[in-house]
Formats: sequence, structure tokens, C-alpha cells
Amino acid sequence: MVIALVVTPEGFPLAYEVLPGNTQDKQTLRDMLSRIAERYGKAERVWIMDRGIPTEEVLQEMREAEVPVRYLVGTPRGHLTRYEAQLSALPWEKVRPNVRVKILVADREIYVLAESGERRLKERGIRLRKLRALLHRLEELRRQKTNTRDALLQKIGAAEQEAGGFARLVDITLPAPGEPINAHTFHWRVNLEKYRQIQSRDGRYLLRSNQSANDPAVLWTQYMTLTEVEEAFRNLKGDLAIRPIHHQLESRVEAHIFISFLAYCLHVTLRQLVKTRAPGLTPRSILEQMRQIQMVDVHIPTTDGRELRMSRHTTPEQPQQLLLAQLQLELPAQPPPEITSAQAKSCGADLCEKDAEFRPLS
Repeated sequence: MVIALVVTPEGFPLAYEVLPGNTQDKQTLRDMLSRIAERYGKAERVWIMDRGIPTEEVLQEMREAEVPVRYLVGTPRGHLTRYEAQLSALPWEKVRPNVRVKILVADREIYVLAESGERRLKERGIRLRKLRALLHRLEELRRQKTNTRDALLQKIGAAEQEAGGFARLVDITLPAPGEPINAHTFHWRVNLEKYRQIQSRDGRYLLRSNQSANDPAVLWTQYMTLTEVEEAFRNLKGDLAIRPIHHQLESRVEAHIFISFLAYCLHVTLRQLVKTRAPGLTPRSILEQMRQIQMVDVHIPTTDGRELRMSRHTTPEQPQQLLLAQLQLELPAQPPPEITSAQAKSCGADLCEKDAEFRPLS
């Protein structure tokens, strides 16, 4: 399955859709545009997307709509080649330490070339790691004495798949059918021309937009809000543990995702609350503390054969009390007697023997 998620620049979720697993990312945008317009009306929105989401056809529809739909999207590396000569003549503008941008207006769109020092170091580190692993594997294969040519080709294919697109930076000479596998028939070299070309673009990415704004710093800042979407999926997969999903019925899968979506709404609300009331803390650290507070269902049998059930929560200890005070949150009032976490963990033997059910408050 595929989950399509729409969030605001602050990370608050607006809508989501559950789609079949064979749905490509570029097939989701048109339907999302219409759903958001129907649900919230037409407005001057700016859709910020990764480069794999829109197609050229959909972007054209967005530009030519009765009320033009504004967008800001990353572009494939091929577009950087197309406008590289024009962009090279333009001056850089620093928008933050280690980040600079330049802007170009062409073909009814605005193109922003961004260069990040941190991203350059990251890309170079990834490429070096992948290339070293590939070269090391090739050396291993050449030393293996039991390899046949067919087996060698299969193992090289697996190694290239592991290296991804960086495998094209290595030119490999293979033994002809019937030739032995040795240093004369099986060797390789790094294509320095291709390597220098790709290295010159490290840390650079090209953005395109149909907005009227011509400040590259504003457009770059807008694009950085995509990190909110990435953060949303990290939280869904990590803190909220949406995966794995073990259901056989489609309705139960959708119900599972719906509950996870509601949990994410609360997660974002907590994160915004933390920013204003408890800077330095994270939702994860707060939830770990709050797990110490438990909800307890106490079952008390009566003399006439009925059962009295009381829902209680354990009394917060000092760390939880301080955290609740800092977040300006209050637990619901409850009559005595109080129940402590230690009593809850001991299965409530002193409270109601075997008639207590315990579940974490979080």
C-alpha cells in the first residue's frame, strides 16, 4: 500500500489517502489537488513537492488552471544541465551559513539553484562509501578461483545494484567467453571524467516554481518545509510504529492507518506545545516519561453479585509532575485512594487482588 499525506508548513496534517501498493508517486497528485480544493475551497496555496511527485502534464494543468495553482518542486538533474550555462553567469546569494542560491526566470517559470555545504559533504561521503564497497567487491571476485564467467557476471550485477547509480562511474572490462578470469582479462578503472562531472554538482539541486516571488531566499525557505513531510513519515514509522501491519481485510488496514493518523495529529500537537512551553524536549522524551503514568481499571465485587468498576490513573511521580507543570497540563481529578506506579507494577495485589486491569496511559 501507499500512504499519501498532505501537511501544512508547520507539519499539521490536512488529509491522507490509502492507495494500492503499485501506485506510483506521480499518480497521486492530480487526485489530491481536487480533493483539497473540494474540501477546503480554492485558495492561493503553494504546493511544495519532491521531484518524483508531479509530471510535466500535471504541472502544466496547474499553471493553466482558472485559478493558477502555485507550486514549488525539485527538478531532475537533467534540468540542471539544460540551464547550467545561464545559471553559471548569475551571482550567488547567501541565505544562511553554508547555503547559497541563485535565481533564473525562464519558460514562464522561476528556477532556483541551491548549493549546500552540508549536503555536498553528505553526497560525497555516500558516493565514496558506495564506490569503495564496489571496488572491494570486484577485487574479491577476481581472487575467487572457482568462479565461472556466468557466475562472475551475476555477482558483478549484484554488486552494481548495491552501488546504485554510482556503478556507472566504474568502467569494467570482462573476460570473453572461454577466457580465464585474471588481472589481464578482468580489470576496471574509475572514469575520472564522469567522476569530476558529478563531483562538481555535489550539494547542488534545482528548484522550479510558477510563483510571482523572485526572492530566491524565500523560495529556498519554502522548499525546506518538505522536511516536515519527511519528519511526519519518520514519526509514523518510528515513534508511532505504523509498520508492520498484519491484517487480512482491507477495512482493518484502513482502520489501523486511521488510528495511526489520529496519533500523529496528537504527536504534532504535542510537538508544537513543546516548542513554546518546554524548549529542548522532544515528543519522544515526553512520551517516555508519561508512560510511567498508567490507567487502571479496578473491579470491586459487591455482596449482591454485581461488580463495581472504577477507572483510575496512577499518581505522577516528581519527574512527571514537573513535566506536566511545565507543559501546563492537568490530569483529570479522581477521588481517593491514590494509586502509585509501584503499586500498579506489582499487579495491584493490595488493591483488588486479581481483579485489576492495567494499561499505559500513553
